[in-house]
Amino acid sequence: MTRYSVDLDQHGLIASWGTGEGDLSTRVTALPDGADPSALLALARSLTQLSDAAWRTYTHPVGAAGSLEPDSEGWRRERERTAFEEVPGAIAEPHLPHGGTLAVSYSPLVESAHRIGRALHHLADQALTGAVLAEAARELAAVESAELGDLTGRAQQAVLLSCEDASPVQVAAADRLLEQDPFGPAELFSTVDPTAAAVAAAHWLAAAAEVAAGSSGEDPTDVVLAADAIESLPHETPTLVLGLIQDGATPNEAVTALVRHAMHITDGLLLDPVSLRDQLEDFEETVAEHTGQADPDLDDVAVRLTPLDPKRPARDLLEDLLAGIHGCWLLHSRYADPDEDQDLGDTGARTDRQAEEHQRRSHERFAHLIRRTAATHHDRLI
Repeated sequence: MTRYSVDLDQHGLIASWGTGEGDLSTRVTALPDGADPSALLALARSLTQLSDAAWRTYTHPVGAAGSLEPDSEGWRRERERTAFEEVPGAIAEPHLPHGGTLAVSYSPLVESAHRIGRALHHLADQALTGAVLAEAARELAAVESAELGDLTGRAQQAVLLSCEDASPVQVAAADRLLEQDPFGPAELFSTVDPTAAAVAAAHWLAAAAEVAAGSSGEDPTDVVLAADAIESLPHETPTLVLGLIQDGATPNEAVTALVRHAMHITDGLLLDPVSLRDQLEDFEETVAEHTGQADPDLDDVAVRLTPLDPKRPARDLLEDLLAGIHGCWLLHSRYADPDEDQDLGDTGARTDRQAEEHQRRSHERFAHLIRRTAATHHDRLI
């Protein structure tokens, strides 16, 4: 989301947002001389809340909620998204205290707009009101651009957000980047929505696992775990995703299910308590077997509710899937790389330059193989 602050030295309202490569900021407008500092801070705080509410409609889209029946989650999300059109009016003519009472909107987005309007009403500066209305319009337009898969300009902040669904436009963009560099170019983290990038990465991981399995003899779902014996890898989520795809899930289904579950945990929700109960029972049995105690002490044992980082689930999953592709290369290179000892000289050991060249060629050979395999299964991305 965009964060707003008051610049005390230059006496201006500042907006800043992340891009995946660092934060950008811009001066929204000058602030009136002699203005109440509390009202200025309330204005900045309410603008930040407006941005947070607006971007939540992007990360929690209507299409990912299922039912649109009245009072359902999907119904609430749809009403919040359509509330974008109410924002300018709420800022220009906010609910004000009357007779000791104050009307409060059920919509977080609209109520944030009313709070902005009340702060502006207190400051009573026409030029400031016009600048804030224009700024709110820019922020909502950035959300709308991200919804269409256009992450340029201020919409680039979407690359730091986890979304319950994946834009087909963004999945296609991530797939093109991975076709250029199957190990994951830096642009994947700065130009593409991370959930969509993870969907494409899952497709390329499945192709890499197929190639590594063919050279090593391992089952495709076990290749990243096998590569962990060569180099320490975050193997849990890549192995889980490979298992889901082998069981018939599409990359989109596998990735969005994991990201959505982690986002629910972040929101303090546990949607499948029966599954957790079963997990805890299995966990207690595992600890009992490991300790040899019929009734083990579980006070100092923690259980993870999600394999992903709940603060950044989509980017965490993307990083793990790319690490999984790297692991597939490690396993493949151990079994399938041609012998290049003729280049080593009398010492029988590679120089740093020879080692770098060997790795470059090994990467290129593996990338060629997984490009061919990924193209064969490209329909699973659609």
